[in-house]
Amino acid sequence: MKPLGIALVVFGILAVIYGVYGLERQTANIDIGGIKATATERHSTPGATVAGVASLIAGVVLMVNSKRRT
Repeated sequence: MKPLGIALVVFGILAVIYGVYGLERQTANIDIGGIKATATERHSTPGATVAGVASLIAGVVLMVNSKRRT
């Protein structure tokens, strides 16, 4: 169970980072001759943060339980 716990912790950390920082994407809105206007869109997913925290908790519980059994 320890490898599964480690995998859940790693997944949880990555999901929390993605949920907090999100993704930024630049899109060209207007491109007329030499004038170019761009906009930066930021997308974050609150579900990723919740899933990440739940995964972290489950991973830590699995790792602690595996230490108690041995």
